[in-house]
Amino acid sequence: MAESVISTAHPTASVLSANKVLRNTYLLLSMTLLFSAVCAGISMALKLPYFGMLLTLGGYFGLLFLTTYLRNSAWGLAAVFALTGFMGLTLGPLLSAYLTFFANGPQLVMLAMAGTGTLFLGLSGYALTSRRDFSFMGSFLCVGALTAFLVGIGAAVFHIPGLSLAAAAMFMVVSSGLILLQTGDIVNGRETNYIMATVTLYVSIYNLFVSLLQLLGVFSGED
Repeated sequence: MAESVISTAHPTASVLSANKVLRNTYLLLSMTLLFSAVCAGISMALKLPYFGMLLTLGGYFGLLFLTTYLRNSAWGLAAVFALTGFMGLTLGPLLSAYLTFFANGPQLVMLAMAGTGTLFLGLSGYALTSRRDFSFMGSFLCVGALTAFLVGIGAAVFHIPGLSLAAAAMFMVVSSGLILLQTGDIVNGRETNYIMATVTLYVSIYNLFVSLLQLLGVFSGED
């Protein structure tokens, strides 16, 4: 009898724990997205210039390392907001450029936002309802992210538009996969730290938006 009680209680505890991580992740993700949007608006209002590749990457990886290091403490929350706020500041000059240099800039930004939201809701909804194990995608996504990152750097350094488009398409695929993987990990109890789960989902949404905006600018932009 005791063994029966333990065997039924353990799955219940696991489900409750997963639900708590999921709830905390989505709450923190909503707050960081809002904070990032405010920072982007401030950046646009102040007309901040493009930060440059070195400063952007240095700030991103530095704050990402800090967040990872502090992930199990209350300071991890502050690090998450520092990271997402910084990313919002870097997004401001990009949005200003699209609104300035494209006649249909506002439409492109709204389409990118709508497309990003639709993709995120669709992918996360599928992972939540299917409860599938997407861990088999881990190695592929790791290689894909590294490849997209290197292609993106090559496009920026050598000013090759074709490489830039390829990097944007690759980041969209990788980011979509990461949303499935991360959400599946939370649902199935493999991810127990909502701070790191939030960072993964935020970065995926950020990359989806920027990549989609870039592709829309090339194929639908009106100078």
